[in-house]
Amino acid sequence: MVSIAALGSATTQVVQGLAPEDAARVRAALEYANEAYEGKTCTSGEGAFEFALGVASTLAMLNLDAESRIAGMLFELTVLDPSAATNLETRFGKEVMDLVSGVRQLIRLRDMTVGQQKRDTKAGSQLESLRKMLLAMATDMRVVMMRLASCVTTLRWFADQKIFNELTHAYGKEVLDLYAPLANRLGIWQLKWELEDLAFRMIEPETYRRIAKMLEEKRMLRESFVKSSIERLEAELKKEGIQAEVFGRPKHIFSIWNKMRGKELDFSELYDVRAFRVIVDDVKTCYTVLGVIHNIWTPIPKEFDDYISRPKPNGYQSLHTVVTAEDGRPLEVQIRTQEMHHFAEYGVAAHWRYKEEGGSNFKGQQYDEKIAWLRQLLAWKSDVTETVVGEEQQQQREWVEKLKSASLDDRIFVLTPQARVLELPAGATPIDFAYHLHSEVGHRCRGARVDGVMVPLNTPLKNGQTCEIITAKGAPGTAGPSRDWLSPGYTVSPRTRAKVRAWFHAIELQETLAHGRALVEKSLQREGKTAVNLEALAHKLGFDKVDDLFISVGKDEFSLRHVEQALHASGEPPPPEVDAVVLNKSRASSTEQGAKSGVLIVGTDGLMTQLARCCKPAPPDPIVGFVTRGKGVSIHRTACKNFGEMRAKNPERVIDADWGAQETSTVYPIDLFILANDRQGLLRDISEVFSREKINVIGVNTQSAKGTARMTFTAEISSTAQLQKAIAAISEVTGVQEARRQ
Repeated sequence: MVSIAALGSATTQVVQGLAPEDAARVRAALEYANEAYEGKTCTSGEGAFEFALGVASTLAMLNLDAESRIAGMLFELTVLDPSAATNLETRFGKEVMDLVSGVRQLIRLRDMTVGQQKRDTKAGSQLESLRKMLLAMATDMRVVMMRLASCVTTLRWFADQKIFNELTHAYGKEVLDLYAPLANRLGIWQLKWELEDLAFRMIEPETYRRIAKMLEEKRMLRESFVKSSIERLEAELKKEGIQAEVFGRPKHIFSIWNKMRGKELDFSELYDVRAFRVIVDDVKTCYTVLGVIHNIWTPIPKEFDDYISRPKPNGYQSLHTVVTAEDGRPLEVQIRTQEMHHFAEYGVAAHWRYKEEGGSNFKGQQYDEKIAWLRQLLAWKSDVTETVVGEEQQQQREWVEKLKSASLDDRIFVLTPQARVLELPAGATPIDFAYHLHSEVGHRCRGARVDGVMVPLNTPLKNGQTCEIITAKGAPGTAGPSRDWLSPGYTVSPRTRAKVRAWFHAIELQETLAHGRALVEKSLQREGKTAVNLEALAHKLGFDKVDDLFISVGKDEFSLRHVEQALHASGEPPPPEVDAVVLNKSRASSTEQGAKSGVLIVGTDGLMTQLARCCKPAPPDPIVGFVTRGKGVSIHRTACKNFGEMRAKNPERVIDADWGAQETSTVYPIDLFILANDRQGLLRDISEVFSREKINVIGVNTQSAKGTARMTFTAEISSTAQLQKAIAAISEVTGVQEARRQ
């Protein structure tokens, strides 16, 4: 066990920036950790206490609060000794224990998903999902920062011990794929560069050493040159009366390798290995400094970029120029204001889309906005520098409170049993999960296990859970969803509901098709035409496919009379007869013989008559007759459109007609159209009018859209006078805009 007093500067670093009472709590936790970790090592081989001290020091560098530093020291203890968790909450409080649990959850996710990207054919998209899942699972953003601190601490130890094996290679790849991009997105630059360099060293040790050697060989010369160039520029700026901050910009090994690989450049061809930045007060001075630099050194025109007048899409602004120095080699200079520098360095500019491979896979403005907000939240802490102690502590507390509430709560990330990550909307159920896997899995879903426990299908899933779908047995297409799944609470994804509706629509379509086929085949048997070519018959009737004919017949949209006529016609089917047209208009009607209906056919006695279903005549409508083939005389209103078409084609079949003496019991079906503002009780109020007028309603069809109801009633009346009285009464009903006979 190491003496706390002997730690000296390490202890001072862990408590830096904290109020005295918080510093005392952290020291107490450090003493507890020192004793609890005695003789223990991490799975990496590093001493547990040294690891804890490294994590806490890194969190102190990020200016995190006392609870984060305490949790960072102690979360590894719950791995080595699970029974210690209860003691931690009792000794250090629930907030510390919640942070510890959060880090353990992220580590558990790592254990579950390790190697998945190698097995998945869409490895890039899986990495994106894992990155987003890490943020979504951490309801307290301090947990993500603690995880990043633990990664950099482990990598530092690997590098110090010069351990390069399969374990360190895998760990470095995980950090480079997941955690370095997260640090980049959140703008935690202090860790981002170190994570990339150390992880790259674990993955490509030989390449790392080669680049490091090239940098080292030139380091003294390079640093000497940059220093002399800075001094020369500062002298020239001073002559011009310009106040500026000039400093060398370090180039990281991973960044050098990335540029060499991406642009296929040799090390000697990199322009920005020798580089420095100039920070000034305003935009005008930026261009003045640019002129001074171009007077001192010769500019390379193709390497000049003005990101001030033309900012990058992410808002980044700066002047970039490359000049030829005295030795004939390139020197890169960046010129910007303090505001631009803060924007670029502290993560407010979300330029990770342009820096990371696969960043274009991210979609959704809300996610981008939340990431940008988190970056600003994390960068805000760096603004608190020159304030009095009391104000700084108050601002730090406010910052920590915001970190606690920061989360990406509009999406969740759930694992398959094979550890593949699926992104779903918040509140998604196992049904949504099943359909996201595959439509057939969704249709056959019959149950679900979440983290190994059977749950109802309407159970909301949570971040990091593992969901297993239990499907029905049998061949594909033999099982289907339940209509209950369209009820509220069973699904939240519009994509899922659309697939469920599509399944039922397909089933209904098949039933309609079968019904129509049976009707057509029965008609063919009745006509003795069972050997007819159905495709040719469908084309003759105007259908592209025979299935379209069956569906139209099954829906009662096409009369079998057309089929019968087409079977007997040598050419094109004749125009539809009255009763065929009527069948398409309405199913609810009746036919009456002349004596029964009271229709008098002028000059003819004893003919069979029927009321046309298209116009539904009723006394005292002006009427006319049309002689049909085999079904007597069809009676139309003289203004009937269908009758007008038939009279134009067959004028010889028109016969005069008039109403005869009516029997008191005779009624006539008519259609009444009503347009009204939709409301509760509308149908009831209209039905009461029909009841008062002693009108029998034999059919109702109503549709409502955007607050407007369109209703069609088929009613039996004794005369149009009775109908007019009913229309007048219906027009007085609240909300009715129009009432008329069709």
